[in-house]
Amino acid sequence: MRRRIVYVSGTRADFGLFARTLGLLRDDPRFELGVYATGMHLSPLFGETVREIEAQGFDLWLRAPTPVDSGSGVEMAFALAQALEAFSRGLERDKPDLLLVLGDRGEMLAGALAAVHLNIPVAHVHGGERSGTVDESIRHAISKLAHIHLTSTAQARERLIRMGERPDQTHVCGAPGLDELLARDPLPRAGLFAAEGLDPARPTALMVYHPVVQNAEAAGDETALLLESLEARGLQALILAPNSDAGSQNIRKALERARSNPDWRLATHLPRERYVGWMAAADVMLGNSSSGVIEAASFGTPVVNVGERQAGRERNANTLDVPVEREAVGAALDRALKGGRFPLRNVYGDGQAGGRILEVLAAPLGLPGLLNKLNAY
Repeated sequence: MRRRIVYVSGTRADFGLFARTLGLLRDDPRFELGVYATGMHLSPLFGETVREIEAQGFDLWLRAPTPVDSGSGVEMAFALAQALEAFSRGLERDKPDLLLVLGDRGEMLAGALAAVHLNIPVAHVHGGERSGTVDESIRHAISKLAHIHLTSTAQARERLIRMGERPDQTHVCGAPGLDELLARDPLPRAGLFAAEGLDPARPTALMVYHPVVQNAEAAGDETALLLESLEARGLQALILAPNSDAGSQNIRKALERARSNPDWRLATHLPRERYVGWMAAADVMLGNSSSGVIEAASFGTPVVNVGERQAGRERNANTLDVPVEREAVGAALDRALKGGRFPLRNVYGDGQAGGRILEVLAAPLGLPGLLNKLNAY
């Protein structure tokens, strides 16, 4: 009998990171896979990226609309509550053998909460990592609800074990987002730049800046500071819109000025292949996205990581950490552009995470004992 698995997806980010592994699950006769789409996937403001899930041939077992457009903290809480109700009804109907979640967002927490109340085991990808801000609290809350842990690094595994998770259910698999990066060559720089009307001979930045929920009111001013740093150096830039977290509207307002600069392009969303191509092609990556800390090292792209959103994550050599201060950001951009690309080494894995994850998910679950969690400390 095939193992029936539900994966929860709420953003372009989590789906892009996990699409290759999901494809392996979908095509493996040992599994039956369904996707629950929610959050930004269903919002036109964020590109209605549920269409990408469908276009890649995944079965959508549930669409769970939640409020995401206003970018406020109370909306984030309401979204979690609505997702919890929708997932509870969906899981009761679909009766999966396992729920699969990735990372640290509220929709993943809602899925885990629903599953444990229905006696459905939860497998969690990217647990045990540190990043500071509210993301870390949500990630660790998911880990304490989860029964099977699929970590990116040995440090993350050891951290989960110190948190009381079972060593025999805590596995180092690597970061699944690296699998696609290392499996094929990225799109050529010339074609990417031509599509945006930019000059491939000029230094160019990829900027991705998300709000920090605890400091949402400052997000607009921080974004303006980053834009001023790019402008002062005459850099071309492809700038991605932020996620839906509290403070995102302030960032969007600040980014409107990007439309008037002939050297800048603003994108609501990039398909995964193009985003990966831009990470490889850009001369520097600027912002606070986890993709800069985890993925960009596989291309040797220098990353100026700004602020506290990724505090505590393991670092590759290509990451330059700076506070949200004009002089610090400018100096780091200068250093990154002068130093050029880094050797292709990445502490987050070897591009083979998907296969390891499938073998863990195919193993006997050991029910009902697996559901009876008991802290080891």
